[in-house]
Amino acid sequence: MNEWVIEVKKSFGLEIDCDIKAILDVARVAAHSVERPAAPVTTFLMGVAFANGCRIDELTEKIDALARDWPVKER
Repeated sequence: MNEWVIEVKKSFGLEIDCDIKAILDVARVAAHSVERPAAPVTTFLMGVAFANGCRIDELTEKIDALARDWPVKER
């Protein structure tokens, strides 16, 4: 995973830290609290918010809070 992230960052010319654990945690929370397709969409939105100046810890806290309050969907 780390090598993949390094190569993707290099291919886009990105020089940023990438908190893989935080991203995967957010994807897990979105997938289990909302529905599976919410995982990539949520991490995309997290990336946009990060690019706009939000901190990763703030984003993960907000997403965790939204997920805790999300209504349970009957299957």
